Amino acid sequence: MNEFFTQYGLEVAGTVASLVYLIYSIRENAWLWPWGILASAVSIAVFYQSALYADMGLQFYYVIISAYGWWYWLSGRGNATDNYIAIKAISQSLFFKLILIGAIIYAALLVVLLNVPAMVNIASSDMPYLDSFTTAASIIATWMLARKYIHHWVFWVLINSVSMGMYLYKGLYFYSFLFFVYTIGAVIGFFEWKRLMAKHAE
Repeated sequence: MNEFFTQYGLEVAGTVASLVYLIYSIRENAWLWPWGILASAVSIAVFYQSALYADMGLQFYYVIISAYGWWYWLSGRGNATDNYIAIKAISQSLFFKLILIGAIIYAALLVVLLNVPAMVNIASSDMPYLDSFTTAASIIATWMLARKYIHHWVFWVLINSVSMGMYLYKGLYFYSFLFFVYTIGAVIGFFEWKRLMAKHAE
């Protein structure tokens, strides 16, 4: 048992915190953000040990954007009556801007992952192309979540599916299972947010 927790303890803790985060996210509950911060803090160590440096760096971003999302969801900006931040659809122009920003982030991450590890004498990044893609796309999707754009769920279906395969390849079986659940959760989340969006529009 001690050997199990030594090998998988952090991964299990990160998985549990992430599942709680997912449940609150689907329910459109602001408690998702503190659980997201906890999950990210644990994941930093897990991804460093697995030489998934872009994913590790992404967790630092998650901590920052989670703090922002927590504040934004509770601030009541844009609604002076009940402090509710409405779920909204993304415009076509914003969508293309985010795709362009994501492509720039992807290219920058790829350059870093292909060159920096050797410069600082650490293990080369494993799967740098996929790692850069999931990281860049996750940065965009998490910002969309913080701003309550419903289509962030569509981004997560793709991101989580790719991440699931990456973690399975790396032997991170708990995280692979987590992202399998995340993929299903993203589909459920989209339709639940669509229902909530229609409800609040009445």
